[in-house]
Amino acid sequence: MKNVRKLTEGAILLAAFAVLLLLTIYVPFLGMIVNLFLAVPFMLFASKNDGKSIVVFIVASLLLSFIVGTIMSLPLTLAYGTTGVVIGYLIQKQKNMGVLFITGSLVFLVNLIIIYVASIVLFKVDMITEMIEMMRESLNVSADLLKNFGNTQDSEKVLEQFNNGLNLIKTLIPTLFVLSSFLIVFIMQLISFPIIKRFGVRVEKWKSFKEISLPKSILYYFLLTLLVNMLMNPEEGSFWYMAIINMTYILQFLMILQGYTFIFYYFDKKGFSKAISITIAIVSFLIPIFLYIVGILGIIDLGFDLRKGFRKKE
Repeated sequence: MKNVRKLTEGAILLAAFAVLLLLTIYVPFLGMIVNLFLAVPFMLFASKNDGKSIVVFIVASLLLSFIVGTIMSLPLTLAYGTTGVVIGYLIQKQKNMGVLFITGSLVFLVNLIIIYVASIVLFKVDMITEMIEMMRESLNVSADLLKNFGNTQDSEKVLEQFNNGLNLIKTLIPTLFVLSSFLIVFIMQLISFPIIKRFGVRVEKWKSFKEISLPKSILYYFLLTLLVNMLMNPEEGSFWYMAIINMTYILQFLMILQGYTFIFYYFDKKGFSKAISITIAIVSFLIPIFLYIVGILGIIDLGFDLRKGFRKKE
């Protein structure tokens, strides 16, 4: 009886996954939203079943995606499937939200890297490099038009700035992979958890944004990265240059995140409306100089624990 129930549940979830996959592949604009729901059937199944059943479910979903889609749908299934399964299994083991988020993000990141490398090795297609080169060619055409109108000096300056920007994007591909993985999994969980709760799966609540505080060790890594950069001064384009600049950008992002959590914490303790904190966050995000100030605030909060004073008063 138990096996029949498991088979029935698995079949229903696979059917739901097939519908979501078809919408993702064949309905372009809707697919951009629907793809974030692809992990839901995997989370539901993995949160209620044993490891052997989960493996069978993954294999069945891969076969199904090959039948209803194309060979190109397999990476999509693998990325969202394995991420959903890992998150679902950790929910079954009653792990906290931090573990669910970080582990899920790392699994999704590994999938992204595998897909990217496989597309280069197997199909000789580097989509990111090709996209950057297309932008560069488009820029060169625009620069030639400016030259024809006599704006030679302006066009050369603009061309140089944009080329530097494109080179930076190419260098920061690892950072973009990391941040996009964490962002996608965050949105995925935000959408999926309310759904799986309706099916009787118990999931812990997210910690309030203002209560989030990163480990102090993150600050030490950040300072160490800056020190190594100053001492080594690696040549642009070298391995160490790419490693250090990517580490710097990721850690800077974390400092900014810490700064934002402190802003929300501070205004909450002072009794101000949440709308003020949100407005400050939006304005600072749009104006780069304010973003640096938020990052510095995050560094100070991590280094000196600015929240300690508020906790003492309580």
